Amino acid sequence: MDYGRLIVAMVTPFKADNSVDYEKAAQLAKKLVEQGVTGLVVSGTTGESPTLSREEKIELVRVVRSAVSVPVIANAGTNDTAASIRNAVDAEKAGAHGILLVAPYYNKPDQDMLYDHFAAVARSVAIPSMLYDVPGRTAISIAAETVVRLSKDVPTITALKDASGNLDGMTVVVNKAAPGFRVYTGEDALTLPSLAVGAYGVVSVAGHVVARAMLEMMNAYLAGDVARAASLHGSLRDINRALFLQPNPVPVKKALALCGFDVGGLRPPLKEASEAVTQELRKALSALAGSALAHYDTL
Repeated sequence: MDYGRLIVAMVTPFKADNSVDYEKAAQLAKKLVEQGVTGLVVSGTTGESPTLSREEKIELVRVVRSAVSVPVIANAGTNDTAASIRNAVDAEKAGAHGILLVAPYYNKPDQDMLYDHFAAVARSVAIPSMLYDVPGRTAISIAAETVVRLSKDVPTITALKDASGNLDGMTVVVNKAAPGFRVYTGEDALTLPSLAVGAYGVVSVAGHVVARAMLEMMNAYLAGDVARAASLHGSLRDINRALFLQPNPVPVKKALALCGFDVGGLRPPLKEASEAVTQELRKALSALAGSALAHYDTL
């Protein structure tokens, strides 16, 4: 499955009563694809997966899958292997093109346990799996050697979303994983450095509002125009920083509202962005308006 280079981990829109706004989710998916986004993750961290029900996750896959033609990846990972298998089967039945499997959090399995967990979940379905290493949220890391081993032993494990910030480990995976295995950074600010060590693309939050600029940056680098890519990388620094001043997806939901596409509030314990963060977002977005943000209403 070719997910392309710019995958966006979608927010989950909510109505005023905090129920899922499926119509708005479909609209957002279409807008993102119109701007060149090549794949979508639903019900991930950015989609507030901890507060979504099983039924809501299934329906989000169905709705987004019906709205767009690009691949849809459903988050299935939890810290419970049996529950993750159930989620994976649900996602496959709902029409997902692939699943995202985060490292189990809180119970902190070792590397052999991680291997068994990922292999079991991936083998429970026919669609491909993308591993997700995000130690800042899970308190454990998937070792590069474990990723390499899984890529060779389980053919349906075809990609890694690396949000560890460890470019050395990423380099190991890029160079030693099975042929065709693709590495995506999960850190927007590291998109260009990750491409430089061999990553294929990014699973992005910033792509909600700056997809065009991100694509231009990646395309410039891939075409050999490193100076242009570096310039765009620098121009994206402020928005990448602002989008993570509070826990994701708090700032990106506010950013979307500032861009004229309100996706509603957040489910507790998350709440609306602070005034200070809102001002930082406003400044960063205003600096980019008229080019990268032309697909939304002007600020």
